[in-house]
Amino acid sequence: GNIYWTDHGFNLIEVARLNGSFRYVIISQGLDQPRSIAVHPEKGYLFWTEWGQSPCIGKAHLDGSEKVVLVSVGIAWPNGISIDYEENKLYWCDARTDKIERIDLESGGNREIVLSGSNVDMFSVAVFGAYIYWSDR
Repeated sequence: GNIYWTDHGFNLIEVARLNGSFRYVIISQGLDQPRSIAVHPEKGYLFWTEWGQSPCIGKAHLDGSEKVVLVSVGIAWPNGISIDYEENKLYWCDARTDKIERIDLESGGNREIVLSGSNVDMFSVAVFGAYIYWSDR
């Protein structure tokens, strides 16, 4: 098994084996303050949020190839990101817009607001079965 992580200090996404061996950078170009990450091993996808000058939700293959931006409009401080494996949806929470939203993880289409709060400052989101869990500061 592998573990993936973001390093927003160096604008990198890295991977290593669970024991820390075979560490290498899989994405180093075009990132601007990557924040959270979600992995779909079965489909071979990696998703991440970015907070920088152009906030977005990104997608790539697990080796970093075929990098695309799925969401770049109406997004400000995307924090947590989570995958609904049963419904093939990608969820994220935004600390600036106080929303949890979702899209189709393959196409990035069918964007929907799932929850809209007021001064919630959402930090993380998780999806399991029919439930959505989130934390705030």
